[in-house]
Formats: sequence, C-alpha cells, structure tokens
Amino acid sequence: LPILFSGIRQAEVRLLLKDIWEETTTSGDVCTKKIDLNRGFSELALNIMTKMVAGKRYYGKDVADVTEAKRFSGIIREGAVLHGAANPGDFLPMLKWMFRGLEKRMVTWMKSTDMFYQRLLDERKETTHKDNTRAIIDVLIKLQQQDPAFFTNEVIKGMIMVLVLAGADTSSATMEWAMALLLNNPDCLKKVQEEIDTVVGHDRLLNEEDVAKLPYLQNIVMETLRLYPPTPLLLPHESSEDCNICGYDVPRGTMLMVSLWTLHRDPRWWNEPEKFIPERFEGKEGESLYKLLPFGLGRRNCPGYAMGKRAVGLVLGSVLQCFNWKRPSHEMLDMSQSSGITMPKAQPLEAVCTIRPCMADLLLKELKC
Repeated sequence: LPILFSGIRQAEVRLLLKDIWEETTTSGDVCTKKIDLNRGFSELALNIMTKMVAGKRYYGKDVADVTEAKRFSGIIREGAVLHGAANPGDFLPMLKWMFRGLEKRMVTWMKSTDMFYQRLLDERKETTHKDNTRAIIDVLIKLQQQDPAFFTNEVIKGMIMVLVLAGADTSSATMEWAMALLLNNPDCLKKVQEEIDTVVGHDRLLNEEDVAKLPYLQNIVMETLRLYPPTPLLLPHESSEDCNICGYDVPRGTMLMVSLWTLHRDPRWWNEPEKFIPERFEGKEGESLYKLLPFGLGRRNCPGYAMGKRAVGLVLGSVLQCFNWKRPSHEMLDMSQSSGITMPKAQPLEAVCTIRPCMADLLLKELKC
C-alpha cells in the first residue's frame, strides 16, 4: 500500500512546494514570507487521503467543484471537534439527559456526512468504467459486486470515512509538531538539512525512496511521535475478562484508556524525557521500540502506521531541502496542546520561510509552470 500510492503523495508534496515557492517569490525576486504551515500540512494530508481513497482532491487552485470542496471542508472541521469532545453523560449516566446538545450535533453531522459519502459513492460507481484512476473506493465497489451482502453501501462509506479522517489528522498533526520542534531546536534543523544535502544533493528534489536513506530525519519523526503522539490516549479499549491491576479490580467490559503521553515521558524508560533529542534513537535507548507506541501494538495497532511515517518523512524532508525556516519572533514557539481525539497544537503553526540559495535554480526549473 505505501509503494502503491507513492506517486500521489509525491505529486501533492510538489504542489505544496510550489505554493510555498510562489509565496516566497515576488516578481521574480526571492523574499521572506510568513507561511501558514498548519493550513498547508492539513490540506496536503487531506488531499493525499482523498486522492488515494476516492480519486479526488478537495483543496487547491485546481479543485473542480468548489461547492463540494466547501461542503467537505465543513464536514472535516465539525468532525474534528465532535470526535474529541467529552460527553459527561458517557461517564456519569445520570447526567446524560442534561447534555443533549452534543448528541444532537453528532446526529446532524452524521446525516450530512452520510449524504456526502453516498454522493461520492454513487458518482464513483457511474464513472469507474470511464476513469483510469484506481482508488481504494474502486476496489471496494468491485468487492461489493462480488459480495453485496457483506460490502453494503454503509460498510463502504464507513471505511472511506475512517481512512480519510484517521489518515489525514494524524499525519498533519505530526508534521506540524515536528516542524515546531525543529524551529525551537535550530541545531537539529541544521543537522537534518546537512544530512539531506549530503544524501540527496541539490540537483533533484527529494523523493519517497530517499527517506529510508535519511536516518536522522527518521529519528526526528520518531522523537516527534514520542513527545506528541497523535492519539495520546489511543482509541478506547475494553477489558475482555475480570482482572486486577495494582490492587484495583477491573470488571469485564470496562472501558480502558492507554496514556501514551505518560508512557512516552516516563523517566524510567527515557533519559531526559521532556527534551527533544532525536539522537536517542541512534543508541541503546532506541533499540527497544516497544517503548514507542504512537499507534498502538499488536493486532489492534494502526494499519496505516508505515505509510504515515513515509508520508511525514517525505513532507518534512522536502520542505527542509528546499527552504530555510525560522520562528516568526525570537520567542520560543508555544508548544501547548489542544483537545481532540488527536492532539493538535493549540496555536496553529506559522513560520518565516525563504528559498535556500542552493535550491533556487532547481525550484525555478521544477516548479515554474
């Protein structure tokens, strides 16, 4: 799966580079510009997922149906809020009747989401035989033709929704946290740029195959996932049997939450756990990756983990190869977290950007069209 859709990811990354390049180039002259990386990473990740899943993109200058794109954007924004909202009635049933507003919003959101994905599914069924694009939805439609009793429209719509939301949110959040950490640690930023210059050079743009040859870049991704796991409490689990944990009786069927935030910052397992030290994964401390569980472990772990790491590495490596970055002011960036099922930055990331002189000619050649 990661290799199958690498062309889509690389095409979207190139469009992001072009957008940044155009913003930092005025009348042919290179200038310094503040870039909204929160928006750039979010739209990039969503376009990658929707292109892979449904063969369509909803953000950018070349979007065909602006109305549909706005509708999709609204669904994504509302879904991000609702999926991370805490309903007191879930924990204290006696209060459930008092807090109905959230449930009503969820019902409304689900209806609009279902209608959106149903239109998408119907459209794809009509155009699949005309369109050479092979997206995940095409495979699901073919499976539905073979086994309609199992692969119902509801099953397909549910799979599409989960793939888009889960794949985009976690990737974009990790990209944003990683860049914020690098901006607060310019020595690390310089070190990874030097690695990219040595391995990839200045004669071509970094591609997905290069990521495996950039160990320090991979260490940065892993250290980011340690400090800011995209799902800090994982997804809710349930105890399969009665058990006793540290003297506490846990009945069968109890909701279980795993605090990755606590595990990843536990001084018993990590040296100086609050510090950003990508080098920790070069030595013995990083040998046992069972301490690093950003997407869970075992049969219930995230199936898109490998693809997500490749995508994050490709995006980070590309923007670092092509541009120089610094904080908007001398003050350190605010690294506080917002609430949600994922863990986004409370303050959307902006950074000051200039084209790297060593990459100026290549970017002009590759991106000007």
